[in-house]
Amino acid sequence: MAVKVKSRDILQHIAAYPLGKSLEEIQLELGIPTLRNMSEIENVFGCSPKVKEQLMQKLDHLFNYPDGSARCLSEKLGSFLGVGQSQLFIGNGSDEIIRLLLRAFLNSGEEAIMAEITFPRYKTNVTIEGGKPVIVPLKNGVHDLDAMLAHITEQTKMIFVCNPNNPTGTIVEKESLQGFIEKVPDHILIILDEAYYEYATSNEYLQSIPLLTEHSNLVILRTFSKVYGLAGLRIGYGIMDSFITSELTKVKEVFNVNQLAQAAAVIAIEDQEFRKQCIFHNEEGRSYLEKELATLGYSFFPTQANFMMVHTGRDGNEVAQELLMQGIMVKSAVGLGYKESIRVTISSMEDNRNFIEALKNLDMSR
Repeated sequence: MAVKVKSRDILQHIAAYPLGKSLEEIQLELGIPTLRNMSEIENVFGCSPKVKEQLMQKLDHLFNYPDGSARCLSEKLGSFLGVGQSQLFIGNGSDEIIRLLLRAFLNSGEEAIMAEITFPRYKTNVTIEGGKPVIVPLKNGVHDLDAMLAHITEQTKMIFVCNPNNPTGTIVEKESLQGFIEKVPDHILIILDEAYYEYATSNEYLQSIPLLTEHSNLVILRTFSKVYGLAGLRIGYGIMDSFITSELTKVKEVFNVNQLAQAAAVIAIEDQEFRKQCIFHNEEGRSYLEKELATLGYSFFPTQANFMMVHTGRDGNEVAQELLMQGIMVKSAVGLGYKESIRVTISSMEDNRNFIEALKNLDMSR
């Protein structure tokens, strides 16, 4: 029987986020004995062993509701970052905070400026809330801040800057970004998405938290999904003016972050040695891949994240499929906006080496 209830009109123009097959399904389908997954932007080194110990202790309390204010985590995080607890908002991943910012601040018909090739959920959620996404092309894989400023109108309510940018891995140099923040009118929210903040080791990366004192319209988003390895628990946070956190609290679910995620995040902050190891391994893998790719003649965007956008000179779908048949799973960048590129996650040195060997076996004459 056909469903006769009509969904919202706006949903007729939105496609569901594409979810791929499981690794097990792909292996069975293609008959691949070993599959190295370098397609998802995850921390392949996992999470702190101390987190696992803490979670085991929490299993006897699953009948309790979580702390809707995440007080323990906010206290720990505020002390670690040097900000007040009232400046912190804990979310079910930073994705949720993006949705809540739009729900709380974007009126129907108002505009949100963003890059053409960036985290796609900005555009999707702006559209769902009845706003108008204003799309600005990247410049050599980097946010074009001057062009974004030029697109500000009376209807502009917020601007998204993903730094480092997903999927290119590039950053905006600190002088340019700070100048941009100073030029944006203070009635427009600047949402600075720093999901890959910990991986950025360049001296040109802007330390944004000190700017909060002078810019009450600045919102900084970070996550425990990446370097802390807690993607499966869905927990992120925002740092912002206390007025903004109070408005987000009005529109959030009461118990939006589960107790296991909160407990895991507290321990993850305490184990900074594990975090440093993950950053070290990522730097090691990044240096190796940059050197080997250059030797093979491949170009790529300079990355400050835990992934790389590699330009192959061939259809990205074809290259990704050929690598898959060799047991290496990468992300084709065709759907990301780069038709002759692939995105590869910086992984263990063993996986990085196998990826390079698989690239050597490709028929690049096609």
